[in-house]
Amino acid sequence: MATMAIAAAASSKCSLAPPLPRISSRNLVFCSSHGTQQSRRTSLGTCSIKAKKKDDSIEPSSQQNFRRKGKQERFHLSPGGAKEKLVQAEPTAFKPSNLQKKDRKGFTSNLGDQQVYDMGDLQDTAFLNAVVKVYCTHTQPDYSLPWQKQRQYTSTGSAFMIGDGKLLTNAHCVEHYTQVKVKRRGDDTKFPAKVLARGLECDLALLSVENEEFWKDVEPLRFGRLPCLQDSVTVVGYPLGGDTISVTKGVVSRIEVTSYAHGTSDLLGIQIDAAINPGNSGGPAFNDQGECIGVAFQVLRSDEAENIGYVIPTTVVSHFMNDYEKSGRYTGFPCLGVLLQKLENPALRACLKVQSNEGVLVRKVEPTSPANKVLKEGDVIVSFDGVQIGSEGTVPFRSAERIAFRYLISQKFAGDMAELGIIRDGVHMNVQTTLKPRVLLVPYHIEGGQPSYLIVAGLVFTPLSEPLIDEECEDSIGLKLLAKARYSLAKFEGEEIVILSQVLANEVNIGYEDMGNQQVLKFNGTRIKNIRHLGHLLDTCKEKYLIFEFEDNFLVVLEREAAANSSSCILKDYGIPSERSADFLEPYVDIDDKELPTEAEIGDVPVSSLEIGFDGLLWA
Repeated sequence: MATMAIAAAASSKCSLAPPLPRISSRNLVFCSSHGTQQSRRTSLGTCSIKAKKKDDSIEPSSQQNFRRKGKQERFHLSPGGAKEKLVQAEPTAFKPSNLQKKDRKGFTSNLGDQQVYDMGDLQDTAFLNAVVKVYCTHTQPDYSLPWQKQRQYTSTGSAFMIGDGKLLTNAHCVEHYTQVKVKRRGDDTKFPAKVLARGLECDLALLSVENEEFWKDVEPLRFGRLPCLQDSVTVVGYPLGGDTISVTKGVVSRIEVTSYAHGTSDLLGIQIDAAINPGNSGGPAFNDQGECIGVAFQVLRSDEAENIGYVIPTTVVSHFMNDYEKSGRYTGFPCLGVLLQKLENPALRACLKVQSNEGVLVRKVEPTSPANKVLKEGDVIVSFDGVQIGSEGTVPFRSAERIAFRYLISQKFAGDMAELGIIRDGVHMNVQTTLKPRVLLVPYHIEGGQPSYLIVAGLVFTPLSEPLIDEECEDSIGLKLLAKARYSLAKFEGEEIVILSQVLANEVNIGYEDMGNQQVLKFNGTRIKNIRHLGHLLDTCKEKYLIFEFEDNFLVVLEREAAANSSSCILKDYGIPSERSADFLEPYVDIDDKELPTEAEIGDVPVSSLEIGFDGLLWA
């Protein structure tokens, strides 16, 4: 199963560039077992733009480094002050060659009358038969050459039966899948499986197997409640490519809002000390009563910590399942869309007219968030749906615990309403807002699997994305574009950073051959909103010249008729099937210009670098 570290961390203070855009003290790594592989996308904020140092070398994975070119030299300060290396591990497994390449409906936890198993003798325990091995063939896009795919590779992971003909596993186990098969314990038959839904933020996926023989004489697993600290936990799966089931035991050491490496999101997670290895991903974790309390999905790799693994709790699984049942597809976890500052300092609270030790200060509201209509910078949020928020941004959790108030947001569904208690200029008031999934200017995953592209006279245009940054790496992306990708917010839904990826040399583009990875801002004087908008402007252009304006006032001018006549020749010379990606076949729907900000504001709203290097700021 794939291994990949989360690179969301506080950066060292360097004069050349701001630090990375997330706060984290963990180096989270996937636990899947992969064969032949290629470089994959990083999580939020993985490309550092700070100065490089010799002693900041990245810890390699068990097979190869995460990126196929360029170095990753980053560290952050742990809460204790010590440096921790950021690990970006690749999928690992026993390789077949020397090649190295770049529902249950109404899901509930009903514990009233379910069977209790004896965990003493696991060898003959019947519920282990519900845990299966997953075989997946992956074919991911080539983001640098967006009209083609990379070489396929294979991986193995784990899954388990949850009833109604469905299996549950991790989303990264079936990322960019072309074929998925599953095999039962003690059987040598592999059954084809269908992927019904993938939850990227929560790293969960739902599979189905139509062959009735697969389900014969097997009982699905039952889910238990959220465990307590020091509760025993047993992790079951197929790690390290083994053909027989593996069982490891430990205890629950922590329950808190945790960074999810695959989705770069912060959701509730269970920390355990049971061994979790590549191939365990997607496997269940059990309590002493044989109830499934979560799904194994990642581990912490650090020089200062050992045996720290993470399990997706049943509360997150329940949200994923109910979301799928409600709409027939996965819609995602919502967010509030605000940057918040903690109010631990008494003078700061007094200045804001906050009488008690409560609340968090609104420092920025995302323009695309519905909260932008009801919240302002300087507001203090003191409650969420009637639950009081402490000055550190935490809320009560169970009997004697507190947890980040983002946990309350994650319990909501897209489209739900939330009531916020705020203090504005010393006056208490309540406001309501709709919760929606976050709109990202630079996406971490490409919807539909294949990136958009547009070729004009050999100029290859594509939206900037995290997978593309991973393939190209920061050295070729450039500091200016990388900083905008890291720190800018989307000003309107549908906004994209469109870049000229490369130029396919031809007589029609003489003088432009060395251009690459530069943002295109305007076409014939019109500001570009996204790549579909650029295609629409080209289709409706009647001018003699095609004029593209790039960053730093760089200009590219092409004769329109000559550019059109060169298209077929360029496609043939470079073996490209089409000058546009398939999504251009859909009718173009323009964005209402009345809702757009002024030209100077588009794509130019940086997020303060303090949100990365200072623990007093957090996103909700």
